[in-house]
Amino acid sequence: MNNHDDKKHLAEVSLFDTDISAHRFNVTNIPHPPRILMLYGSVRERSYSRLVTEEASYLLQAMGAEVRIFNPSGLPLPDDAPDTHPKVQALRELVRWSEGMVWCSPERHGAMTGIMKAQIDWIPLAEGALRPSQGKTLAIMQVSGGSQSFNAVNQMRILGRWMRMVTIPNQSSVAKAWQEFDEAGRMKPSPYYDRIVDVMEELLKFTLLIRGNSDYLTDRYSERKESAAALSARMKQSNT
Repeated sequence: MNNHDDKKHLAEVSLFDTDISAHRFNVTNIPHPPRILMLYGSVRERSYSRLVTEEASYLLQAMGAEVRIFNPSGLPLPDDAPDTHPKVQALRELVRWSEGMVWCSPERHGAMTGIMKAQIDWIPLAEGALRPSQGKTLAIMQVSGGSQSFNAVNQMRILGRWMRMVTIPNQSSVAKAWQEFDEAGRMKPSPYYDRIVDVMEELLKFTLLIRGNSDYLTDRYSERKESAAALSARMKQSNT
C-alpha cells in the first residue's frame, strides 16, 4: 500500500487473497473421468442439434470423459410447473453431477430456440448454499439451416457468463447442417467436424484444469467482504 493510505482501508485489505500461487491449484487429485453434461435445443425427429451433440459425445468419450445427454422432450416451460416436476429434477441432478457442459442449439429466428432457453432457465443460480452452474466449464455450439451464423452461440456465451461458468474461447457453428450428416445420422468429414473436435479437446483440457479448483477460482473478494460484515454485525449483537 502507498504511505498515504489510511487505516480505513485495512479491513478490506485483510480480505484480499494474498496467496495466489501455483500450490493453491491441484489438477491431478480427482480419480474419476471428467463429467460432461450435454444439452441440445430441438426435439424434432431428425434434430441436427441432437446429432451434433451425439457426434461431440462420441469424441468426448473417446478422449476419456464420462458423458450424459439430457433429452428435453417433456420438459415444461419455466414457471409453468413446479420444480418438483420429474424432468426438472432430472435436469438439475445432471447439472449437479457435471463438471462441464456442452450447449448446442439450432438458430431459429436469429436466436437460440425456446427449448434451449427453457433448459437453461430451469437451472437455478442458487440452491441454498450451492450454485449449481458456478465454476463449471462450458462449450457452446449451434447449427443453422442456412448460411453460417453466430447469433445463438453469442447468446449462450452471455448466459454462460451470467451463470458464472467458465465458457471456453473456442466454439462451433455448423452451417447448412442438413447436408453435413449421412443417412445414419453420422457427421461427414469436413472443416465443421474438425472444429467440433477442436472444441471438445479444449473443453476437456479446461475441465481437467479447473475441476477441483472451481471453488477457489470463483471465490470473490466482494462476497468475502459481505460475509465478514455479516459476521461482524452478529458479533456486535451478541455483545450488547
